[in-house]
Amino acid sequence: MVYRKDLIAHFSVCKACGYHNRIDSAERIRTLADEGSFEALDGELSPIDPLAFKDRRSYADRLRDAQAATGLRDAVVTGLCRLQGLPLALGVMDFRFMGGSMGSVVGEKLTRLIEEATARRYPLMIVCASGGARMQEGMLSLMQMAKISGALQHHRQARLLYVPLLTHPTTGGVTASFAMLGDLILAEPKALIGFAGRRVIEQTLREKLPEGFQTAEYLQDHGFVDAIVPRTELRSTLVSLLELHGVVRQPVPVTL
Repeated sequence: MVYRKDLIAHFSVCKACGYHNRIDSAERIRTLADEGSFEALDGELSPIDPLAFKDRRSYADRLRDAQAATGLRDAVVTGLCRLQGLPLALGVMDFRFMGGSMGSVVGEKLTRLIEEATARRYPLMIVCASGGARMQEGMLSLMQMAKISGALQHHRQARLLYVPLLTHPTTGGVTASFAMLGDLILAEPKALIGFAGRRVIEQTLREKLPEGFQTAEYLQDHGFVDAIVPRTELRSTLVSLLELHGVVRQPVPVTL
């Protein structure tokens, strides 16, 4: 019990070895946003089963189970918050919900978040944790890659900052779209980051891949990741980046 309390106090990072335990969206928001500042957006959006998809179980049943287990409607939480008074539009993917897979609701919520950030001229961060596009929604899930990327292009044209944070794991269609479109791309230590799995790539290329391939450290060495930031330093690092890019602090609203 003492160890568990100590782990939570240290953002679920082991003090002895630096291992980053996976955390849910609620805990991630607590580690970043000023207390009481997070305002959720589009929390009412809920997925449907447009293809009546069924493998060993129906997609509708999988959705109900994931919603019951996590208390979420889908695999991302979006909203507006402050970091030491600095405004930020924040999207946090939650791997507990069907492996953080990207379906229509995830794509719609992230697109709306980006559009809101552009309208308000807010910087944007998306915390990525995903197995990729959600196969149960077929082409509809793949369309989200283009939709989110298009919204990010408008955000960039407005000369606004976008910083994705790649956590363990970030793979598939998420890596192939918004996870790699940041002005600055951050990653947590030893996070698995890639598109296809190691075995698939090795079978396709018919050669052995280097040790540590698809880790955050390997990608940083090869120019795909700008910085690896331990979770315990993320908040201060992000504040410094926002200040460096001219983001202005907002006054805290006074409640009468």
